[in-house]
Amino acid sequence: MKHPSPSERPWLSVAMPVHCGERWLGATLGSVAAQDCTGVELLILDSSPNDGCTKIVRSFADRLDIRYEHAPAVTSWTAKTNIAVGRARSPHVCILHQDDLWLPDRLGAMREAIATFPKAALLLNPSHIVDEGGRRLGLWRCPLPHDRMLRAAEVIEVLLIQNFVAMPAPVIRRAAWLSVGGMDEGLWYTADWDLYLKLARAGATVYRPRPTTAFRVHGASLTVSGSRDRHDFEAQLKTVVERHIGEVPAERRPQVRRRAMTSIAVNCELAQAATGSPAALLRACATILLLGPAETFRYLRDSRIVERALPRFRARLAGSF
Repeated sequence: MKHPSPSERPWLSVAMPVHCGERWLGATLGSVAAQDCTGVELLILDSSPNDGCTKIVRSFADRLDIRYEHAPAVTSWTAKTNIAVGRARSPHVCILHQDDLWLPDRLGAMREAIATFPKAALLLNPSHIVDEGGRRLGLWRCPLPHDRMLRAAEVIEVLLIQNFVAMPAPVIRRAAWLSVGGMDEGLWYTADWDLYLKLARAGATVYRPRPTTAFRVHGASLTVSGSRDRHDFEAQLKTVVERHIGEVPAERRPQVRRRAMTSIAVNCELAQAATGSPAALLRACATILLLGPAETFRYLRDSRIVERALPRFRARLAGSF
């Protein structure tokens, strides 16, 4: 793979945990290679048992600055991501999973965001949700004010209700990542959510409203396959809420906790509905309505449940999973 000289410090490092991603990896790397990648390094850790992904990565070696390692012993995506960020040479990092995509001029938008908000710990943007063929199903936005530095209190209280950040969207100041200890490798499903909450305390968050990424939904994704074990899925979600609920002012904590617990219950029911249980969908709706009118409005606003759920059901109806 291509390696830059030590004097050529990149401005952005992309952590890519890969495992048996032959179906998607070419399109993902192609979405990166289609842009001006000067000063961008890709750190790919691949735990696949075969060389299918290796061959795909090699086919991009003349177009991208790739630092690749075949690491079959490192099976956790969180561990691979932490290793990649630890090796990164740039002041800013982002994560790109093997099945997600960058939109045209993602890098131009990120350069501008970093130049405008150089001290932000966490830069966010909306993400299109796409199906297995890349067809757009919806837009996944963040319920945050845009284009200004947001304090921890402005972010944590809404982010605790639901992880509204699509995985390929954030750009993170590497020093902030390291200062909070990176991803908790014990959280196989919610490590990114936990990370964003930690980063919100480590520095300012900035949300820019222009979509620059695409998040792919399909039957083999961790989002779908992992949520089928309801007990473990629920435990992962509750761990994050209990870990960070203390950051909410005491006078508002009961209401935020109630919305967060409702969100967890709804997520669990929707996961069951996705496996073919229509009754679970009715239970999810009933759980939301039990909040009462005012709290239901706040939950729907902060959770982005409609933006997240409708594209997935649309994909399911189309046979994507």
